[in-house]
Amino acid sequence: MTDLDQRPSSAAGAGAAAPLLRRAAPALLVYAGVRALGLAVLAAWCAATGKSPHTLLTARWDSLWYTRVADHGYGWQVRLPNGDVHSNLAFFPLLPWLERLVSAVSPLSYADAGLVVSWVASLAAAWGIFAVAAHVYGRRAGVCAVALWAVLPVGIVQSMAYSESLFTALAAWSLYAVVTRRWVTAGLLASFAGLTRPVGAAVVAAVWVAAAALVRRERRADWRLVLGVVLAPLGAAGYVLWVGHRTGGGLFGYLDVQKGWGNGFDGGLAFARFIGDKFTSFPSALAGIGLIVGVALVVWLYVLCVRRGQPLPLLVYCGIVVALALCAQGYFGSKPRLLLPAFPLLLPVAVALARLRTSRSAAVLGVVAAASAVYGAFWLNGSGPP
Repeated sequence: MTDLDQRPSSAAGAGAAAPLLRRAAPALLVYAGVRALGLAVLAAWCAATGKSPHTLLTARWDSLWYTRVADHGYGWQVRLPNGDVHSNLAFFPLLPWLERLVSAVSPLSYADAGLVVSWVASLAAAWGIFAVAAHVYGRRAGVCAVALWAVLPVGIVQSMAYSESLFTALAAWSLYAVVTRRWVTAGLLASFAGLTRPVGAAVVAAVWVAAAALVRRERRADWRLVLGVVLAPLGAAGYVLWVGHRTGGGLFGYLDVQKGWGNGFDGGLAFARFIGDKFTSFPSALAGIGLIVGVALVVWLYVLCVRRGQPLPLLVYCGIVVALALCAQGYFGSKPRLLLPAFPLLLPVAVALARLRTSRSAAVLGVVAAASAVYGAFWLNGSGPP
């Protein structure tokens, strides 16, 4: 029986009565320490290569597209030599809106405002992940879950002017609201998540499925649940319909925009071909083996989540995030970054770490954090996240 199958227990109520920030403080301190280490290693690496860490964090790849939306609005596009059109309509508006807001009330540029939003959002995401994990598995597991999210190989993206941290924060807190039956809050946060990234549909689905399960079991629905269900899709639906109206493409206008970027959903066929092409030579075959191992690990972790009886909304959310990340075509190097919001995958590992002595789990996480910091610096100074 999961937490969603029960009314909040007295223990949960006591936890909610305690100051939430103080309860999460150890997790947030661990998170801040790991991210500070990653930024320090990046700065040292850039000093050796002559690159600017500030530029890598704020003014490359998607960061540039977000700041252009903040500065000039929508309507800007690039036509490639092969005829493809990269339109900034592909980028959802919440991050640029926040960049504009922060820049308007401070001396910061849009790029620096995006970095501030991302750093604040990453702490909010860490707090939300802790809240979910601690509610379901206990406080120690919550701390370990946050540490694991921080030490992911592509964790440096959490400190970039990208939308992953903002989306994860909104998703985590929406899921926490779902498992604690705060339906209006869950719906509002799901709506904002839908204004942040296309995968916001995963949060909407989690809210809807959890609500449907509760109504089916209790054979009733109060007005808060109904309002939360209605609010949840408004953000994503509103933006997609607006893009369709603007482009003249109707309901499929946003899909046409994504098609211009080479994106789409083909069930993973293009990704499978990409992996298969790696086996044409020995050096690239090692990368192909690594990709297969990585995909197998993600699938295994999700199966473990199911077998361990993770709450239904977490399984629905995580399953959709994983499916969209692995089964979309185009930009295969982005897939590790696209999996960042799938934090429920980390919960079985967090539970296992929480059972170890603190010294042992800290040693394991410390080694992984150092490796992650080095990899993040190497990655951003190389191909980086497209």
